[in-house]
Amino acid sequence: MRISVVDPAAYTPPYDRALCAALAAAGADVELVTAPFPHGEVPPARGYTVREDFYRFAPKGRGRRWARLAMHIPDMLRASRRGADIVHFQWLAVQPLDQHLLRAYTQPRVITAHDVLPRKPKPGQLDAQRQLYERMDAIVVHTEHGRARLVDELGLPERRVHVIPHGILRPAGDAPLPPELPPYDGTVVLCFGLLRPYKGIDVLVEAWKGIEHAELWIVGAARMDIAPLRAAAPPGVRFVERFVSEGETAALFRRADLAVLPYREIEQSGVLFTALGFGVPLVLSDVGGFPDIAAAGAAELVSPGDPAELHDALVSVLADPARRATLAMGALRLADASHGWDTIARAHLELYESLL
Repeated sequence: MRISVVDPAAYTPPYDRALCAALAAAGADVELVTAPFPHGEVPPARGYTVREDFYRFAPKGRGRRWARLAMHIPDMLRASRRGADIVHFQWLAVQPLDQHLLRAYTQPRVITAHDVLPRKPKPGQLDAQRQLYERMDAIVVHTEHGRARLVDELGLPERRVHVIPHGILRPAGDAPLPPELPPYDGTVVLCFGLLRPYKGIDVLVEAWKGIEHAELWIVGAARMDIAPLRAAAPPGVRFVERFVSEGETAALFRRADLAVLPYREIEQSGVLFTALGFGVPLVLSDVGGFPDIAAAGAAELVSPGDPAELHDALVSVLADPARRATLAMGALRLADASHGWDTIARAHLELYESLL
């Protein structure tokens, strides 16, 4: 079976590469069609091929957005001619265009709804998202919560929405910690990933006030103005405001004693599954599929947007090494039991075969 995994994102997520490697290991012929990797060392393609066909000549800086938009149509049409048996989209961001461009793809079409619905939909965006999903032969979501949203809120047929769990992510490498972080021997709480408003970084900074004998490391490229957060941050909060390599990511999660995801909203998170892969205990907001992780014994759960409750949870877990050890064991147990890539690859291949 020849599978084309298509993701026009400017930064191909680790999930895409892990899925391609797992499908290849299961015997499929897999090609990842994506955009050029923009940040330093390119992760190796383990058993699959990569074609950087999207936005190859987009300029940097001003005008990049409009140039990418102009290239989107010919690049999508080129990807339709790759000759695959199945096309599996991981991200389609230009819904008004993409719903029409999909007509060029004559083979069965699958999409993974990583963000099930827009967080703050613009006028007409929900309708465009519905039409995009309706042009797919199958939609993959990572949780029953996500499946219910697509069926109940968009009215998609239940038979076309399939739940396949998110896989564990374990970045490789032996790089040192980012040089922006000075040596520190105490307890470290890690907040990792692109810094965006919906991730509740402001709630976390407020919750950290009064916490001593530990440091909070906030690491990720900023997609928002974080100057107010820096100004409001109490002692013990350190920022690394850039994309970090796979090796640095691995070093950060190996060093962390606790990971915190104070999101206001989310369906599922690759950062969460990176923490699980390294056995890092978690404090999570009660949103999307996060309660399933807490129910499995790998995380403490707090209300979203509540700095007082988050503060109390952090203080409690930081003061209790035995509790952290229990959560860490729960994380590793969950990673091995439910989120291994061999199981996930088999589930995808069974779906593809049913469509063929």
